[in-house]
Amino acid sequence: MKKILLSFFIGVMLIACNQITVSVREVWTKEQANEWYKQWGWLRGCDFIPSTAINQMEMWQADTFDPVTIDRELGWAEEIGMNCMRVYLHHLVWETDKEGFKKRINEYLTIADKHHISTIFVFLDDCWNPVYQAGKQPEPQPGVHNSGWARDPGDLYYKGDTAVILPILESYVKDILTTFKDDKRIVLWDLYNEPGGSGGYRYGERSLPLLQKIFTWGRTVNPSQPLSAGVWDMSLTNLNKFQLENSDVITYHTYEGVNSHQQLIDTLKQYGRPMICTEYMARTQNSTFQDIMPMLKRENIGAINWGLVAGKTNTIFAWDTPLPDVVEPPLWFHDIFRSDGTPYSAEEVECIRSLTK
Repeated sequence: MKKILLSFFIGVMLIACNQITVSVREVWTKEQANEWYKQWGWLRGCDFIPSTAINQMEMWQADTFDPVTIDRELGWAEEIGMNCMRVYLHHLVWETDKEGFKKRINEYLTIADKHHISTIFVFLDDCWNPVYQAGKQPEPQPGVHNSGWARDPGDLYYKGDTAVILPILESYVKDILTTFKDDKRIVLWDLYNEPGGSGGYRYGERSLPLLQKIFTWGRTVNPSQPLSAGVWDMSLTNLNKFQLENSDVITYHTYEGVNSHQQLIDTLKQYGRPMICTEYMARTQNSTFQDIMPMLKRENIGAINWGLVAGKTNTIFAWDTPLPDVVEPPLWFHDIFRSDGTPYSAEEVECIRSLTK
């Protein structure tokens, strides 16, 4: 009799467990998103990595985490009126040192908050090098833009065993989101940078399943901050549709000049949601502070340009114009300050200050 009752009890429990569904929240309404945006005012800042780091691993690993440089460089950002930084994370740092990584994220947030700077964190990324490793990172290739930047997950997902990497990515994303889900220093979670990739390593629509998964992971945790993934290449039709329909707040990238940029803004206005431009400003592309930043302020669109301080990422050099024989290009592509804190262009800095007063 006891065995029968025990078997019955186990059967009931198994049925109950099978009927449990994980709650996944809906996309915020337009009203929720616009009400949320009011608290932030006009967001303006940079895609930030300290000048002493070549990539996300070097920024976040214990041996090379550099709070002194972060503090100094965010101080320069504060001085010109910046109030928001977009910062990339990487699952490999979490995988090798979970608690240490989260401790350093908190330390970064404390430094940024001291300078009245909020943060947008980025999880996945389809840009630049497909293979990477923990530990010592490569030295910069002279004159080559972002020579050491690492994708996440890169070839581990697209050429590896997805059954192995997907549970790691899910645990990573959910752990970071759960830890910081109510942190008032964080503006937004940028779930996936430039899904689909570009150039010779283009993944295209193959990135859609992973994009869908990370939105599900994010909505399952349901942080108090919004979730987004920025559109950046309008030819990626299915990716763009999913991103725009599933982002609480619209984010986008463009390095085009003022007219093309305005056309993109006008197109995205149809969604009726707050907008943040999470990458712009490439001087050789005619995307400049003087032209673009006033337009973004007028439209109340967050203005996050690529690069604060010239350093190991070599982003003063253009994507497609390596110059291995020169220390500095005649016209910087990205970045605002030299590593000693002097501006590349005093005129630009005065323009920024005039807009951030």
